[in-house]
Amino acid sequence: MFPLIAISAPIDDFFTAIKNDNDGALVTVLFRGFDANTLDSEGRHGLHIALMEGSLKVAKTLLDLSGTKVDTRSKNDETPLMMAALKGNTVFAKRLIARGADVYKTGWTPLHYAATGGHVEMIKLLLENHAYIDTESPNKTTPLMMAAQYGTARAVKLLIDEGADIALKNDVGMTALDFSRLGESRASFDVLTAALKEASKPEPVAQQPAPAAVPVAPAVPAGNQPFKTRSD
Repeated sequence: MFPLIAISAPIDDFFTAIKNDNDGALVTVLFRGFDANTLDSEGRHGLHIALMEGSLKVAKTLLDLSGTKVDTRSKNDETPLMMAALKGNTVFAKRLIARGADVYKTGWTPLHYAATGGHVEMIKLLLENHAYIDTESPNKTTPLMMAAQYGTARAVKLLIDEGADIALKNDVGMTALDFSRLGESRASFDVLTAALKEASKPEPVAQQPAPAAVPVAPAVPAGNQPFKTRSD
């Protein structure tokens, strides 16, 4: 009898190539007619997995395909752009945005994920592409809150400088300052405290301009009095 040889299914070869960042194996599977937009059991696109795993050669191969869907959502409502944002990969984020990836989706957003990673350049990129700075997750958590707990003080300062609302609360009443305490981030706590102190300063009272001085005719020296009209 001939020994049994295990033959892997194309879908297994596809996702194994992605996780191993083996772009050659990926191309071989695709040349066999396998659909590059096939989702895994968690509803994740191959591009999503590649960016999450750091398989950047495979991610580039998938993005180079004109038929690749760049804005699919997993069962957890995550997108490839959110993965790029979490990893701080601005190169791929720019390409995804150029291909139509949704910067300002509802729920958890790419900006939340960029703030979580504390990635300043990624935050700038998303804001430049019209991400809403105070966007709220399903439990009303904002990007500033995520940056305060998990990100960096630089990310917190950038969001504040760009106009993030420090006073917002999530659905259990926590502010960004509370999140910084949770994350035990002294640097972020200090940035937020300074910003709150600055925001609480009273507006300076505008000073009224001094009234204009009334011009006074100069006195005429006694020896230079004007002639009087004679009446005779």
